[in-house]
Amino acid sequence: MTSAQVDTEKTSGGTHGQTSEEGYERGLGSRQVQMIAIGGAIGVGLFLGAGANIAKAGPSLILMYALAGAIVFFIMRALGELLLYRPVSGSFAEYSREFLGPFFGYFTGWTYWLMWVVTGMAELTAAAIYVHYWFPDIPQWVTALVFLVILFGVNLISVKVFGELEFWFSMVKVTALIGMIVIGLGVLTFGFSSAGDTAAVSNLWAFDGFFPKGVGSSLMTLQGVMFAYLAVELVGVTAGESEDPEKTLPKAINTLPWRIALFYVGALTVILCVVKWTEFAPGVSPFVAAFAKIGIPAGAAIVNFVVLTAALSSCNSGMYSTGRMLRNLADSGEAPAAFKKLSATKTPAFGITVSVLFMGIGVVLNYIVPDKAFGYVTSVATAAGIWTWLMILISHVLYRRAVVAGRLPASSFPAPGGAVCSWIAIAFLLFVTCLIAYDRDSRVCLYVMAGWAAALAVGWTILKNRTPAAPTGPDPELEKVG
Repeated sequence: MTSAQVDTEKTSGGTHGQTSEEGYERGLGSRQVQMIAIGGAIGVGLFLGAGANIAKAGPSLILMYALAGAIVFFIMRALGELLLYRPVSGSFAEYSREFLGPFFGYFTGWTYWLMWVVTGMAELTAAAIYVHYWFPDIPQWVTALVFLVILFGVNLISVKVFGELEFWFSMVKVTALIGMIVIGLGVLTFGFSSAGDTAAVSNLWAFDGFFPKGVGSSLMTLQGVMFAYLAVELVGVTAGESEDPEKTLPKAINTLPWRIALFYVGALTVILCVVKWTEFAPGVSPFVAAFAKIGIPAGAAIVNFVVLTAALSSCNSGMYSTGRMLRNLADSGEAPAAFKKLSATKTPAFGITVSVLFMGIGVVLNYIVPDKAFGYVTSVATAAGIWTWLMILISHVLYRRAVVAGRLPASSFPAPGGAVCSWIAIAFLLFVTCLIAYDRDSRVCLYVMAGWAAALAVGWTILKNRTPAAPTGPDPELEKVG
């Protein structure tokens, strides 16, 4: 980039319809960033994955979601402090590159890309399962392929179209969850519907206690619970395309606690009071099952539509983030230069296209192993997500040290507790990793991640040999946004 280009772009950020210094259009308004943040905390991990976790942990799953939610808030406040220190579109990779070195930026960028590709596979699988509710004769792989093509087209048009679609996806999820909570409270209070006679707060402990399968079994659900929270960090990827990151990002992050309290802890508490935990089963959305039990006409079908929306929303976000991350890697000399190019609509079309082709593996899995596809891909996505979160937290700890030493300016959005909360979150994530290693069914993801790490190490060696000075990352001054 020439100095003239830099000067031109430095005058262009910050208002609607203009471009950031990374070349992206600032097409995401405050309401869209807020709803992307809210929608990121409501996904298929809650709507579908909670069914299997309830069967494993019973009512104690509520506590697991609350515990994991507190850790996720620590992660997001650490990310928020970094974002307001230097908001860039490839935030996680950039901070890893700056504070831990070029290899960690390279590894984190590619691993976050892997996380979203695999998550996209999980969401396509979930969407196909939901459509199966209405059309049991349509093969899962056909439905997954149709949704993949539609969302691919949306992401190629422009960031405004992505933002608007994600806004309405999130609006449907939020409205529906609030409606479910209100109806559930109505059943508990007034006893209407076919579930009214058995609905009671005592359902939380009346059937073998709050920890019916033991504390150990409850802790084993943490890996699935953490998958449910994947995507909350997506708000960091929007930094380069937000109209006013200084205002929208802190607001989006600070609303996370009440979103977790309401949409996860609140919704699950109400559902488990209305319907006893023993009636839920893996592979079935607990929300769909609860509304079927309540007996509201078409209620289960409506909820099924909502959870379908949630799956498509997350897949839509995956396509958005993978294209941006590949471009960031290309800018740093850590991915083919072809990923740098933006389309006429200022979207990283080539990166999105390649990512979608890899997401197509999920369609193949739905053809080969439709019953196991969801479990396989969620475990890999969780492992990749844990790495990303660890890099955010470690980068934050090192940033705070640099601020205390006077080497870097303080952020306008400091995390409460400084680096202490980041250390707590790091310990928690390492504990969850040990749980994954202990579980026979999920530890396969660690083998996949080991193979992925080996492949990236080989790629890094080749990259260094070809262009020894290349993988150092762009000048941070040229990456500033806003």
